[in-house]
Amino acid sequence: MTNGVYLIDRTTGAAQPADEADLPALLARDDAWVWLDVPEPDEATGRVLRDVLRCHPKAVDDALARNHIARMHRYPDHLYLVLHRPLSGKAGHVHYLELDLIISGNYLVTSHGPRNTSVPLEAMVAETTDVAARLDSGHLTPRSPTALAYAVISSITNAEERIVNEFAREVGLLEQRVMTQEEEGNPQAFLDELFTTRHTLLTVLTMSAQGSEILARARSLMTELPEEDRHLLSDLHDQYRRLADITKSQLVFLEGVTDFYRARNDTRMTIAGERLAVIAAVTLPITAISSVMGMNVIVNGSTHWTALWILLAIMSGMSVWLLRWARKQGWW
Repeated sequence: MTNGVYLIDRTTGAAQPADEADLPALLARDDAWVWLDVPEPDEATGRVLRDVLRCHPKAVDDALARNHIARMHRYPDHLYLVLHRPLSGKAGHVHYLELDLIISGNYLVTSHGPRNTSVPLEAMVAETTDVAARLDSGHLTPRSPTALAYAVISSITNAEERIVNEFAREVGLLEQRVMTQEEEGNPQAFLDELFTTRHTLLTVLTMSAQGSEILARARSLMTELPEEDRHLLSDLHDQYRRLADITKSQLVFLEGVTDFYRARNDTRMTIAGERLAVIAAVTLPITAISSVMGMNVIVNGSTHWTALWILLAIMSGMSVWLLRWARKQGWW
């Protein structure tokens, strides 16, 4: 997939596709600014960022590398941001889809990746594809790079909110199965389901909490921005904060369901252990008597029937007495 380039009018917000080769001339215009979207950054991308857009060398290096946390760095004439979006993979694994943004006065760069080979490229660029379609249709008319960054980041928070909504439904179904005791036969598989759901929600919580922190700092640092653009940064911070709070509440609910299910299973195991203790208490003295006396009562040549019946009576009496004693202890 080739890089996408748009020239966007500062007054009307109208966008038109452009050629990447014309970037130097486009950047020199006062009446418009440029959006460069890079689906798969490589060394050629690094040269464009360094030589054409004049990005800070550290920002270029970070944009070409994998970043495992949300990040923000402010440079003299541009702001560098790293955000992530979750994507469910196989066996409960959650991919971190990275989006790097470089926001300046006359350009916005969005860079995706590095990409795991198991992640489709279409999934990696979903948010910028959606924004580009809105630009083409005229439904989106951003008059500044910050306004377009707002649209892209809002697309990420909307996607994360849909994931939380989907898993909130899953949590409700899991809670229903716990309360109706539908999963008593296979607790290990059911616990796997509970913890897989918890893992996805925890991932969204981590991403949203980190996004909230860096956008709050961006809002406090970018004092030179117009008030409208600073308001957009504040709204992005609020989106991430709200998403983190909602996700946290779902996690608390899921942890309550999990604790209840585990406590009920632990209680069953405790009761089973008590019953096994009763069986051991009843059979141990019988086993001891029979192992010691059996060879002297039942022999190859003959059987001492009187002694045998006496021993059986003693063992039966001991069993009854032990059962009654265990009953008084409340073991069964």
